[in-house]
Formats: sequence, C-alpha cells, structure tokens
Amino acid sequence: MALEKTMTTVHGIEVQNAYCRVEGLCLESKSKIKFRVRSSIDGKHPHFSDDEYSCDYDLDSENPIKQAYKYLKTLTAFDGAADC
Repeated sequence: MALEKTMTTVHGIEVQNAYCRVEGLCLESKSKIKFRVRSSIDGKHPHFSDDEYSCDYDLDSENPIKQAYKYLKTLTAFDGAADC
C-alpha cells in the first residue's frame, strides 16, 4: 500500500505520480502512532523525501498502517493523493 501524488523535491523538481510509502511505524502509546513517509519516483529508487508524522490511533479500528494512510489523506500536503 502507498499513496501516489505529484510532489516537488527540495530542489524544486516536480515529480509526477510520486510513490509515498509509510515506513517505520511505531506505537507511541495506546492512542498514538508515529511513522515516516518516504517518497520516491516509483517505490524502487532511493527516496527524495523523508518526513515524520504522528496521529491518533484507535485500537478498535483498522490496522495502524491503514490508519496512518487515512490520516495522511486529511493533510493539505497529501490533498488529492490516490491509493496505489
């Protein structure tokens, strides 16, 4: 699972359909998760972006990885991102 979105690197290069994958997820507490989002041109090449996020976690809901992707879709930075 990953998200696909047009992104701009820190060097100003626009990457169409960048592959954004949640990695390194860990439970901070019973109600919080922390994770990284690494973005690359296709999921096979080295990442050009590596950002850390945290969000609320519901033990009675979907698995934590799905909850992380769901949270990302609420952020302006991932507006319009599509599942891939």
